[in-house]
Amino acid sequence: MDTDFDSDAAARAHVAEQAARVGAAVAAGQFRREIAVETKGEQTDVVTQADRDAQSRVIDCIHSAYEANAIVGEEADELKSVPEEGPTWVIDPIDGTSNFVREFQVWCTAVAAVRDGDPVASAIVAPELGDVYVADDETATRNGEPISVSARTDPEGCSVVPTMWWGRDRRDEYAAACREVVERFGDLRRVGSAQVTLAMLAAGTIDGVVTNVYANPWDTVAGVHLIRLAGGTVTDVHGDPWRHDSHGLVASNGEIHDELLAAVGEVEAVARD
Repeated sequence: MDTDFDSDAAARAHVAEQAARVGAAVAAGQFRREIAVETKGEQTDVVTQADRDAQSRVIDCIHSAYEANAIVGEEADELKSVPEEGPTWVIDPIDGTSNFVREFQVWCTAVAAVRDGDPVASAIVAPELGDVYVADDETATRNGEPISVSARTDPEGCSVVPTMWWGRDRRDEYAAACREVVERFGDLRRVGSAQVTLAMLAAGTIDGVVTNVYANPWDTVAGVHLIRLAGGTVTDVHGDPWRHDSHGLVASNGEIHDELLAAVGEVEAVARD
């Protein structure tokens, strides 16, 4: 049993991958089968027994190696914010549950190892896509091969994702985000899983991600770590380095970051009106 605070990032990345694989396997076993769906708030904020079962297995896997470490998780009674001190794991058993219940293949299990509030390793497993993303403190990979963000420099050739979820009372900001993307960049994508979106940015599939909404740590930390290790840039809406408690999230290949910040600035202007 390893509870050493100073364990290296490679060991934590290995456990993150194991835990994400286990959770994804549990969820995949219930995908496209009869399953009860509950709502936690708005009609799009859903949860299933698959979420709970997968989270339980993820936690078991982590605690078999790091028994004393805290867990931040979306479901059940786990912590809901990241402690500023000590080793912590941030997990999302099914990121993209709305996709999951609609039988749409874009969803994943995400696990991140955090130390003193900063990620040191992460894994994202998207079983229906056949993709496993892993990052330690040196390299980000997809299916065992190193990945990097895109090298595109012309915004008109870039695809950008307005991510997270703007509530029903913030749809004017959602509309503004979509407008800014389609007017400033080549195309808009929206796939319904924040962590898969961030992983795709790390792999160069898309070029930018933007939101002015506070993003929960289980929706972001694992993917943000991948992007950083893949050479990308992640900030808040003001251009300051992103943290788990930041206002908004702006991520890019670095080349189009200023244009993304200008876009989110316009969204913020709508929010203030």
